[in-house]
Amino acid sequence: QVQLVESGGGLVQAGGSLRLSCAASGSISSINVMGWYRQAPGKQRELVAKIISGGSTTYADSVKGRFTISSDNAKNTVYLQMNSLKPEDTAVYYCNMQVLRPALALSTNYWGQGTQVTVSS
Repeated sequence: QVQLVESGGGLVQAGGSLRLSCAASGSISSINVMGWYRQAPGKQRELVAKIISGGSTTYADSVKGRFTISSDNAKNTVYLQMNSLKPEDTAVYYCNMQVLRPALALSTNYWGQGTQVTVSS
């Protein structure tokens, strides 16, 4: 099995910064895609940023220039550096990984438990 454990959420004032981390453990051959999603109250879960194994990144328009996604493949860990935070960034942030497990032909989607990010005005 594979588990994702997130850390780094919290309460911050507008304009501040936070860094989220998500580490995968378990039976892992490789990780094809690592990403961060968020879900605010009453809204659908949305993609914040993702990074594929070759290093290419994608960001939501709302976070471009403020958030940076990075990964440490040796540690099966993905990070999200969030700068210039705004109240509208308040949400539960979930990490997501597409993991190829040994002896399986297809990748499996895994989710972290979620970490709350609250930005006060």
